[in-house]
Amino acid sequence: MIEFWQRFFDFWLNVPPERIVRLFWYFFLLEVPRYLLFDLIVVILFMLKRLWNSPSYQAANNQLFAENPLISIIVPGKNEGRHIPKLVESLTEQTYQNYQLIIIDDGSDDNTPLICRKLEQEGKIDLFLRNEERGGKASAANLALRFAKGKYVVHLDADTSFDRDAIEKILTPFYTDPEIGAVGGNVKVRNAKEAVIAGFQAVEYLQTITMGRMVASYLGIYKIVSGAFGAFRKDLIDRVGGWDIGPGLDGDITVKIRKMGYRIVFEPRAVSLTNVPISIKKLTNQRFRWSRSMVRFRLRKHADIFVPDQNFQFRNFFSSVENLFYNVVLDALWFYYVIRLVVQNPDIIFLMIVMKMFLYGMSNFVQVILVCLMSERGRQEIKLVMYIPFMSIYDGYYLRIVRTIAYFREWLTSSSYNDAWNPSKSSVQAKEHRL
Repeated sequence: MIEFWQRFFDFWLNVPPERIVRLFWYFFLLEVPRYLLFDLIVVILFMLKRLWNSPSYQAANNQLFAENPLISIIVPGKNEGRHIPKLVESLTEQTYQNYQLIIIDDGSDDNTPLICRKLEQEGKIDLFLRNEERGGKASAANLALRFAKGKYVVHLDADTSFDRDAIEKILTPFYTDPEIGAVGGNVKVRNAKEAVIAGFQAVEYLQTITMGRMVASYLGIYKIVSGAFGAFRKDLIDRVGGWDIGPGLDGDITVKIRKMGYRIVFEPRAVSLTNVPISIKKLTNQRFRWSRSMVRFRLRKHADIFVPDQNFQFRNFFSSVENLFYNVVLDALWFYYVIRLVVQNPDIIFLMIVMKMFLYGMSNFVQVILVCLMSERGRQEIKLVMYIPFMSIYDGYYLRIVRTIAYFREWLTSSSYNDAWNPSKSSVQAKEHRL
C-alpha cells in the first residue's frame, strides 16, 4: 500500500498540468463549470436574494396566517400502516393547523385499514378512503382530490416526517406571487445511518435536491415537485385533471402546470425527512423507475415543449433541454470518454481512477460544506463528509449505468408500462392512451 501511494504521488507530481486537463477533460470542461462553479454562484445569489426579500417574505407569511386558508393534505399509499401514526403525529406538531388530512389506502393487504380507521375515529384523520382493488398511486391521489376542500393541496408520502414549520414554509411562497402554481419542499434522508448505501443517498439528496433544485428554481427551470412533499393550487390541479399514471407522475404534473404558464418554485426552508432504500436491489429498481420517466414523459408525452408553436415558452424548452443534455447526452459522452481513456492509457488506468476519485471528492466536499453552512441541521449533516471519497463510484458509475440502462429499455421496449409499481390494468390503459 505504501508503495502504491508513493507511486501515485510520484506520478502525478511529475505530470504537466496540461496533461492532467487532457486526461480529465470531462471533469474540468463539463462538470466543474456546471456542478461546482455555476452552482456556487447561483446558490450565493439565491441566498442574497432571499435576504433582500425577507421583508416581503415575512409580509407573505403574515398574509397566510391572516387568511388561514383550509388546505388539503393527501397521503396515497399501499401497505403504509406502520408509517401513518408517525406522520399524523408530525402533522399535529405543525405551526400551521388549518388542514384537512385525507389518507388513501390503495388496496393494502397489511393492517393499514385498522390503523387508519382507528385514527379517523379519534379525529386525527379527517377522512380515510380505501381502494379495495389496487389502482396505483395516481388513482389514489385522484380519489382524494375528489374530496379535497382546501385552497391548496399538499401531497405527501406516508413515510415522511417534517420540521415543525414545514407546512407553513411550503405555503408561504404562494402569497409572494400569484403566478406561483406549485411549490416543492426540501426532502432529506432520515435513515442515513442504517446502511452505507443510505449514507450515499443522503449526500446525493443534499446535492441534487437541496442545492440542485435551489439552482433550478432561481433560474426558473425547476421541473419536479416531489410527491414526498409538494404543494399545489387546488384550482390548477383540477384544471389539469389530477395526476396521470406514473412512473414519473411528479414530474408530469409539474410540467403540465408549467405549460399552463405558472411558476414552479422550490422552498429549501420547507424541510421533510424520508426513508430511502437500504438495499442495492431496491435502490436500483427505484432509479430504473425514476429514469424511465425521462424518456416516457419528456421525450414522448411532453415532446410539444420542443415545438415552437403559439404556446411555446422558452423556459419550459430550456428546462427540458438542460435536463436531457446533462442526463442523457452527457451520459453517452461519458461512456465514450471512459472507453477512450482505458484504450489509450491502460498502463496508468488505476492511477487515473484514484485521481478521479480525488478530483470528484474535492468537488463534492465543497458542495456539501456549502449546503451544510446553509442548512438548519448542518452539524448533523457535516458528518456525511465520510461518504464523499466514494461518491464518485456511487453517482459517477453506479447511478450513471443504472440511468443509461433505464433509458435504453424505455426507448426500445417502453418498459415502464410493464412496471409492477403500477397495477397492470392501469398500465394497459396508460399505454393505450400514451399517458
